[in-house]
Amino acid sequence: MSIDEPSSEAPDALRAKRQSVRWRIVKWSFRGVLLAAVGAIAGMAWMISGMPGKSYKGALPSLTAAQQELRDELRRDVGKLADDIGERNVYTRGSLDEAVDWIESEFKHAGYAVERQTFEVMRTPCHNLIVELAGKKRADEILVVGAHYDTVPDCPGANDNGSAVAALLALARRLAQEPHARTLRFVAFANEEPPFFWTDEMGSLIYARRCRERDENIIGMIALETMGYYSDERGSQAYPPPFSLLYPSTGDFIAFVGNMKSRPFIRTVVGAFRRHAQFPSQGAAIPGIVPQAGWSDHWSFWQAGYPGLMVTDTAPFRYPHYHMPEDTSDKIDYDRLARVVAGMEDVIRELVND
Repeated sequence: MSIDEPSSEAPDALRAKRQSVRWRIVKWSFRGVLLAAVGAIAGMAWMISGMPGKSYKGALPSLTAAQQELRDELRRDVGKLADDIGERNVYTRGSLDEAVDWIESEFKHAGYAVERQTFEVMRTPCHNLIVELAGKKRADEILVVGAHYDTVPDCPGANDNGSAVAALLALARRLAQEPHARTLRFVAFANEEPPFFWTDEMGSLIYARRCRERDENIIGMIALETMGYYSDERGSQAYPPPFSLLYPSTGDFIAFVGNMKSRPFIRTVVGAFRRHAQFPSQGAAIPGIVPQAGWSDHWSFWQAGYPGLMVTDTAPFRYPHYHMPEDTSDKIDYDRLARVVAGMEDVIRELVND
């Protein structure tokens, strides 16, 4: 019998019975909500606790001589992209071509043969720039490290994504002369930014689909994305809800972010970074319902069935000049960026020789 059907019971007794049943429903509902909330928090905690090692804490050590040289190199290259070239996209064809030519020349100067994967968007030739170091023992196993070099309109793109392109070039230079067991590819991508983001005209998607068509065995893709801004102030770090419950509120760390299918790869990368770098780090494998997890070129590799992650300062969740004209080279913390890039050099070296 439902609690609202007619009854021969006395009105007071029936009223009490209805109140008791409704109270039990409220309690059951509350318990269900509470259990769901506890489950969600436990799931998020698993994303974090499942990362190997511990984030570095304490004062950062002084830069080594090699890191100081790297810092100056990063400053120079970010300045070239943001100050000298500036906004670079299909709407500014001249500066886009200048960026492509400069990145290509830097790869060549480091000793690489450069492949241009050319495609046309809005009647404009666009180029992915690809360089490769063939593996000596397991050449069919490929690690891809990439960064997009385009910017949104009216933005010089020092942090997004000049910081990451500078990191890409620095890594390519330092790893160029070493033999590796696996094949290592560095790729500079076009058209990551809107209006091409998550469309068929996104450079990294065009490249990832070609890799799948060729049945290439890509063991993982690392997208370098907006890496140069850090803050020691509490409250400087935001998150998409509800991740603020478990992650720190101070934006002094580098983040490694991917989807659940990429979790083993994320764990490998985070573990390696924490072994090699004395720098705060956070890692998470995030369910696909959180779109921010795919806000870079690694998303394209997910579409092709490959594991991937982004290395990022979390972009709009920390950086106040994101996609603005104020995204200039003076906003970058080059000391900390150098520490991150030096750590990634060791990570990549481990990944291609494991």
